Amino acid sequence: MYPPRLRYVAPKSLDEAFAVMAEYGDDAKVLAGGQSLVPMLKLRFASPAVLVDINGLSDLAYHRAESDGSLRIGALCRHVDLERSALLPGRYPTMAAAAPQVADPIVRNRGTVVGSLCHADPQGDWASVLLALNGQVVVAGKDGRRTISVADFVVGPFQNSLAAGEIAVEASVPAAKGTPYGSYLKLERRVGDFATVGVAVAIETSGLQISRAGIALTGVGPNTIQAIEAEQALIGQALEPDVIARAAGLAAGAARPRSDHRGSAEYKRHVVETFVRRALSSYRLAVPA
Repeated sequence: MYPPRLRYVAPKSLDEAFAVMAEYGDDAKVLAGGQSLVPMLKLRFASPAVLVDINGLSDLAYHRAESDGSLRIGALCRHVDLERSALLPGRYPTMAAAAPQVADPIVRNRGTVVGSLCHADPQGDWASVLLALNGQVVVAGKDGRRTISVADFVVGPFQNSLAAGEIAVEASVPAAKGTPYGSYLKLERRVGDFATVGVAVAIETSGLQISRAGIALTGVGPNTIQAIEAEQALIGQALEPDVIARAAGLAAGAARPRSDHRGSAEYKRHVVETFVRRALSSYRLAVPA
């Protein structure tokens, strides 16, 4: 199947892009990596009147650590840029763990982090990772910019909170206030497949106690799930076996999977519990006695 006839625009500036977006509103689609959008166009799941290709806006192709320790990711930062980044290990370990697991090398070479967030696929990896890290998305339009937490940006399956005429121009992760640890564990049938289950864990410690915890789940509900009760069970605690077991059980309880060709709902909850337990236990082994 071929996409319907549409207008193609390659703006030379964000202001030009905003003008086109304002003119067409909901009938405009932004093209960055295109790894989700192009298949949707070919299948006619999306039929925009105009395609706004922002790949010429090289100022958006960045990821950088700020002086305050936060991480900023431009709308044209590719998955592979984070996979190869020297910034992530140690400082942003959950992101470092997730980057090589996104889809396959072909998709990682073209797909973008911000585009993945906008696509809001319940089986997408980055929404879970940034949710666990308390990340934010910066959106902009002709009337200015606003910042939205990832928790509020991804509002449902394939639904985000962009208003008509707006473009997501950046994602950001706040600086860790304690010692950061994180992991992303993912079960897939084969390389490049959608996640059967994914679990993002991001914690910060002060001494041997957890000062902040983030746990988010991929592929086990109609949208990305934040395991809030599991997070709360970790705050102020040391990573002892009973604390880990309780958090893992609460995370599994937060999952809302459906039985399908990838496995039963019971199996997927078990994987969530196992992944959370594995992630927290591996960190516990690294903490000096």
